[in-house]
Amino acid sequence: QVQLIESGGGLVQAGGSLRLSCAVSGRTSIPYSVAWFHQASEEEREFVAFILRSSGGTMYGDSVKGRFTIGRDYSENTVYLQMNNLQSEDAGVYFCAAADTSVGTSEAWYDFWGQGTQVTVSS
Repeated sequence: QVQLIESGGGLVQAGGSLRLSCAVSGRTSIPYSVAWFHQASEEEREFVAFILRSSGGTMYGDSVKGRFTIGRDYSENTVYLQMNNLQSEDAGVYFCAAADTSVGTSEAWYDFWGQGTQVTVSS
């Protein structure tokens, strides 16, 4: 069973940066696709970015394009999300999700989920 453990959340000033990590355990390799979703309080989860294991292909949500970068570290079996120029609307819980055979911008495509890591942005 795949387990995903997020880390790297915290408090940052508006305009600052954070790097989130998603550590994959229960497998010797990163799953076929890994994504990040963002949930602001009382809101639905919103797609942030995904990355494909083999090709490294990526896709980003419109609100984070040019500011966030998703990448993978094979040696650490980790997927990271570099977040720059953070704004108040970026605050919330960030979830890592993974799938063995599918990929997309909807939560429905993903089989495995982490517990989330909190990001707080102060103005």
